[in-house]
Amino acid sequence: MQPLIEVRGIHKRFGEKPVLTGIDFQVQRGEVVCVIGPSGSGKTTLLRCMNFLEVPNEGTVWLDGELIGLQQDDARRKLLSDAAISKQRSKFGMLFQRFNLFNHKTALENVSEGQVQVHRISRAEADEASRKLLQRVGLGERMNHYPAQLSGGQQQRVAIARTLAMQPVAILFDEPTSALDPEMVGEVLDVMKELAEAGMTMVIATHEMGFAREVADRVVMMDNGVIVEEAPPSEFFGNPQHERTKRFLAKVL
Repeated sequence: MQPLIEVRGIHKRFGEKPVLTGIDFQVQRGEVVCVIGPSGSGKTTLLRCMNFLEVPNEGTVWLDGELIGLQQDDARRKLLSDAAISKQRSKFGMLFQRFNLFNHKTALENVSEGQVQVHRISRAEADEASRKLLQRVGLGERMNHYPAQLSGGQQQRVAIARTLAMQPVAILFDEPTSALDPEMVGEVLDVMKELAEAGMTMVIATHEMGFAREVADRVVMMDNGVIVEEAPPSEFFGNPQHERTKRFLAKVL
């Protein structure tokens, strides 16, 4: 079965500093992959390379059989135009640590805006879809509130609804609960669990080991820009094979 996402030989350097060194992995349609590892291990850079917010120095990313960001003929690589990359990028949803909401727009307007501007549907259609999505993430009574009137957990749920509104093929999550107060974390993880149960393909960089153990189909351990180990959560947490994984889990569990 062809993977939905395929990362082949990704290298990324910032100046002379290597951040990713030959990353290869695949994600099947409907699979939830949690990427864990210490800060600075390359998790965020990997996600940003996958949707070409960062351009890899080497390697390729494929989404549903389509080469992302590049036109490749023989050994030559040519970067696509910004407009073409932006169109491809819309197939990936992306959730950041910070919520990146428009502060001058209500929750409803935040969710509707991309549908109007990118998908070119009417404001009325967008608002109707947005109301349903906000109800889905438990914010039906908060849709007319501005970000400043919402808790961090509520703002992140608006961001999730906004991402779903764009009808992505897969969603990339960059430590989506790390900026939240501890009591807010559960409400966001609950929405993510619901998405997993609904069959959404997700790649999640996270420090939430309990979530990874419960929800992931596969856990990937990164360190120093490489994948150290990957396995289903029962094996990964129950019987890690690599010494680096064992040391990391001993500290975080």
